[in-house]
Amino acid sequence: MPPRPDPAVDNTRAALLMVGSMAFFAVEDLFLKRSAEALPPGQVLALTGAAGAVVFWVLAAGKRQPILSVEALRGMALVRTLAEAAGAMLYIVALALAPLTMTSALLQASPLVVVAGAALFLGEKVGWRRWASILVGFAGVLVILKPWGAEFDPTGLLTVACVVMLAARDLATRVMPERIGTFQVATWAYLGLVPAGAALMAGMGQSFVWPTGAQWAGLAGALVSGLFGYYAVVAAMRLGEVSVVAPFRYTRLVFAMVVAMVFLGERPEGSTLAGAALVVGSGLYAFARERRRKLASQGG
Repeated sequence: MPPRPDPAVDNTRAALLMVGSMAFFAVEDLFLKRSAEALPPGQVLALTGAAGAVVFWVLAAGKRQPILSVEALRGMALVRTLAEAAGAMLYIVALALAPLTMTSALLQASPLVVVAGAALFLGEKVGWRRWASILVGFAGVLVILKPWGAEFDPTGLLTVACVVMLAARDLATRVMPERIGTFQVATWAYLGLVPAGAALMAGMGQSFVWPTGAQWAGLAGALVSGLFGYYAVVAAMRLGEVSVVAPFRYTRLVFAMVVAMVFLGERPEGSTLAGAALVVGSGLYAFARERRRKLASQGG
């Protein structure tokens, strides 16, 4: 009988994959921001959606996972696709209008919203300590936004709305039938970005602009880095324990801030750093409490 793999080794590899995926996503955000500043944001969304759908359609075909299925148009699969499209619309506009450091900091509240949503809508048990950590995280969001002062930037609300949509997407994913394959879900998600991008262009009164060579390269960079990030995050979640690997998602904020400072010349404000610390700290605490709860239920 071959030796069983060491769980610690699997968790280490999974953590490294998760960190790598967050780095790729930070690079993707840079390419998307520059593209959305030069081209209509809806056009960027539709083009990347179409290209990503082709890639994942091929991968799904290789796994014999049907794409043209009625399952994509009903139940939680449809809710997930619509939430993904809405979140992407909000995020691409936020990237075009708001500083990347602020957008990335606010995005870190997503796991906390998922925990709150799971308690409110899926009946998952959340103790008072994790509720307290969620409230601290929401306080961090307010510190980043500063709605009480003249420095309030309303474009930050786009990312807040995006976080709510992404949480709805993740909650829908939890209750989707297990028979629906990963590549099916990814293909549907990317396909949904095409009409979402077209609707965004129509809503903003914008028309198609033919990209220059450099802009095509930027769109390709966003697609490639996003695909690598997606592959790495899926591999990480399948290889390691969720409670161990998931907290490494917060490294995305570190990478995003480095990218924003080096390539965009941004300098995060003290309130952004303080609010991000509250959001990330509360999220890490919530993960730790969940891991302790699972260990206790397993008698470990």
